[in-house]
Amino acid sequence: MIEPTVTMPPKRVRRAPVRRPEPPRQTVRFPVLAVVFVCAACGLVYELELVALASYLIGDSVTQASVVLSVMVFAMGVGSLLAKGLRCRAAVGFGLVEAGLALIGGCSAMVLYAAFAWFGESRYVLVAFSLAIGVLIGAEIPLLMSLIQRGDRSGRSGRKASLGEQDDAAGTVADLFAADYVGALVGGLAFPFLLLPWLGQLTGALVTGAVNAVAGGGLVLWVFRRDLTTRSRILLVAVNVSVLAVLATATVLVDDFEQAARRAVYGEQVRVAVHTELQEVVVTGGRESPPDLFLDGRLRVAGQDEYRYHEALVHPAMNGAHARVLIVGGGDGMAAREALRYPGVRSVTVVELDPGVVRLARTDPALATLNAQAFRDPRVRVVYADAFHWLRGATDRVQERYDVVISDLPDPGITPSTKLYSEEFYGLVAQVLTPSGRFAVHAGSVADRPRTYWTVDATLHAAGFATRPYSASGRTPGFAAGPDRADRTSGTGQGPGDWGFLLAVPGSRPPALGLAADAPRLRSLGEGTLEAAARRAERGRGTELPPSTLVHPRYGG
Repeated sequence: MIEPTVTMPPKRVRRAPVRRPEPPRQTVRFPVLAVVFVCAACGLVYELELVALASYLIGDSVTQASVVLSVMVFAMGVGSLLAKGLRCRAAVGFGLVEAGLALIGGCSAMVLYAAFAWFGESRYVLVAFSLAIGVLIGAEIPLLMSLIQRGDRSGRSGRKASLGEQDDAAGTVADLFAADYVGALVGGLAFPFLLLPWLGQLTGALVTGAVNAVAGGGLVLWVFRRDLTTRSRILLVAVNVSVLAVLATATVLVDDFEQAARRAVYGEQVRVAVHTELQEVVVTGGRESPPDLFLDGRLRVAGQDEYRYHEALVHPAMNGAHARVLIVGGGDGMAAREALRYPGVRSVTVVELDPGVVRLARTDPALATLNAQAFRDPRVRVVYADAFHWLRGATDRVQERYDVVISDLPDPGITPSTKLYSEEFYGLVAQVLTPSGRFAVHAGSVADRPRTYWTVDATLHAAGFATRPYSASGRTPGFAAGPDRADRTSGTGQGPGDWGFLLAVPGSRPPALGLAADAPRLRSLGEGTLEAAARRAERGRGTELPPSTLVHPRYGG
């Protein structure tokens, strides 16, 4: 008997779970590295913008760079630690970090300038922005590491990572840091060569913030959109749109803001304000009053009594042979005006770094009147060059020997001019002087900065000069908008102050302090005035100070 075949139900075969296809690794990695590149460039622009603006507003670029960079690097470490708490929500965390960085970094220049213009103090604001920007920059890489490795961790769940996977993680770190460093290079080069000359500090920072917001927000909302909840997505869109709206509004209003801030800094009578390739040049004053000239926020010519400064600087050095005169600095033309008053002067060479200053001194009616059209005199030759490098070349040309050299430079406490108060620079001056030549140096205030003044004196001695100190008194406007504006005013911003000078000659015998026989009639100087000026300066002499050199500058901010 044939038994019927019993058909057993087939055993259920367990199929492997179907995993949702993840984006290819390269599809994620390339956008992430591109955004790291852009964000690193933006971050370095923020740093350089803070350093540049702080140097302009506060002075002493070395100190400001040290403060900004050290505070920012410290804050980056803090930001890396704080980012640990956002790793579970790395996508939304990174989006918010970039939006905050774009807003704070983009607006930092305007806020810093506003604090300086309306409150007169920007140091604390500088430190606050350095901290905030550093914390946000420090949080970027840890959050991006969490995002880019999330897919790898899900594939390794429940088992130990293989050696190849560990190597791949190390490769990811290397790629991120490589993109970060290359982006920093591009940002560091773009700031001085593109952003600063084309857009200026305020607009440049705002545009950088907008680029930062678009890059960071775009990465999260597109590449990592699956990691966002609906609420998180709405939040990020709203935040980024708000940040871009703020930055766009500030960009539209930046010219009005700059004019209002300039009026707060310089007063209502701003006649000319231009940005040259090197600095901001502002001329103030009414139609009936002599102009004041400011370079990068520092008073360089006080029209009311500039004659006191320039007569004291130039005329004692003209007591002797003065056929050939070299003026270092002096782009305003005032020192040249005084030298040209001597009929025996055959040539005056002015070595000025910024052509924009000379151009304004030639064309602005008030400045041209004040300098007596000095740059139209055929005896005047203007050389646009760094004085240090130009003098190095001049020492090789036998015909470049001068009877008088006049150093009409900003105070030695302002760091960019420090090398022009160094022993090496004075050594170059000694090589272009005739054996009987005379060298006049503006050395800052004797009363307010005695250490700086006597360091200049010691540096001249180290370079082989004998010196005669003297000073002149004057009165300057009562507002102090730059680090050396109050130097003439005993630190108060008002009232009488002093300018300090040193007359130097090669050798060991100090020069006589007097006026030439053919000296023109002067408004502020006489033989008795000079003797009193010398006695006044000598009363402040203290112990001998070490000289300042290129590798060991000794002038404070």
